[in-house]
Amino acid sequence: MRAPWSRATARVRPLTEADRVEAEAILTARPVTSILAAVHLEAIGRGYDGAQMLGVEEGDHLTAVCWAGANLVPVGAVEAMPTLASWVRRRGRRSSSVVGSAELVHALWSELSDSWPTPREVRANQPALVITGPPAVPGDARVRLADSGDFDVMFPASVAMFTEEVGYDPTRSGGGYAQYVRGLLATRRSFVVTEDRGGNRRVVFKADIGALWGGIAQVQGVWVHPERRGRGLATAAMAAVVDQIQAGVAPTVSLYVNDYNAAARAVYAKVGFVQAGTYATVLF
Repeated sequence: MRAPWSRATARVRPLTEADRVEAEAILTARPVTSILAAVHLEAIGRGYDGAQMLGVEEGDHLTAVCWAGANLVPVGAVEAMPTLASWVRRRGRRSSSVVGSAELVHALWSELSDSWPTPREVRANQPALVITGPPAVPGDARVRLADSGDFDVMFPASVAMFTEEVGYDPTRSGGGYAQYVRGLLATRRSFVVTEDRGGNRRVVFKADIGALWGGIAQVQGVWVHPERRGRGLATAAMAAVVDQIQAGVAPTVSLYVNDYNAAARAVYAKVGFVQAGTYATVLF
């Protein structure tokens, strides 16, 4: 039997390859809300671009892990969050968000809020939804995998989605977002519906596989052109996305959505998604 948690003896350290099995056990315990950290498991023992996978160790075992990169993603025991916060506070803020299981994000942020800048927004309740069976409605046959030849229409649609969702234009900080979109297209992780309007092709629906791990594909970047909203396009298109992912990528499709986005939640419910956890996000 493990000894009771002791903050005095707990410590934070970068994980090594020897920690992989124990770290995977923590991540797989709640895969839907840990996937944003789990996709970085290959970085154990080396990290990249200043990012690294951390572990909170108490005695001879890990109680939590955390991906510390552009996002701070905690996973594991809520009791470990004060120890993790102490380490993060000493390092200083390098992440643009804290995101993950709502319980852990709130616990970590309660420890950091007195020393980190005021966030732009705290999204406290983001239902994590999954679908493991076939969609409840027919899919839109026009949905297809986008490729690099679609960049000219996918990039402006992606910028519009990001600006609407996050609150600022991602192109203002250089070419990183264009590179990200090109990467999604090159790896065939974007789904799209296009229409011709006045001789010009435009995107009317898009969605991306933003994370893929452990038989789960997390869909991100869902967007419908403003002129096509409220007409049922999103429901049928999301059903097609689920069909295509389950057919060749992963048996479980997940996503998370802001609790106040009633229209999106209604779409996902019609498709057949059910809640399997709760995210929270602190945005800087």
